[in-house]
Amino acid sequence: MENNDFLFDEDKAVEFIRKELRKEINEKYDDDEILFVIDTIWEFYEREGLLDINASEVEEEEMNPEKLTAYVKKAVMKDHELIMDPADIEAIVKAELDYEESLEDFI
Repeated sequence: MENNDFLFDEDKAVEFIRKELRKEINEKYDDDEILFVIDTIWEFYEREGLLDINASEVEEEEMNPEKLTAYVKKAVMKDHELIMDPADIEAIVKAELDYEESLEDFI
């Protein structure tokens, strides 16, 4: 029997991220905006080949959080309907990475 409690779940990710963020940031953005950031992070992973089967062989230090954050910021800027403070984007990306790390503790 497979335990799905430790698989990535967008709803749980949003909940986790909201707990990590300061109140001021939480109040600025709705769940769809946070989901946009999450989806963009996974788009980055796909583009960088980090979702490939052999990606588990990739050392953690090869995943560059600064490059990821820059990618997300650029995607937000391209979306003319979405307005987010760059510092807030950094906080959301960090919280999402913390969520992923929390899942790794159970693998």
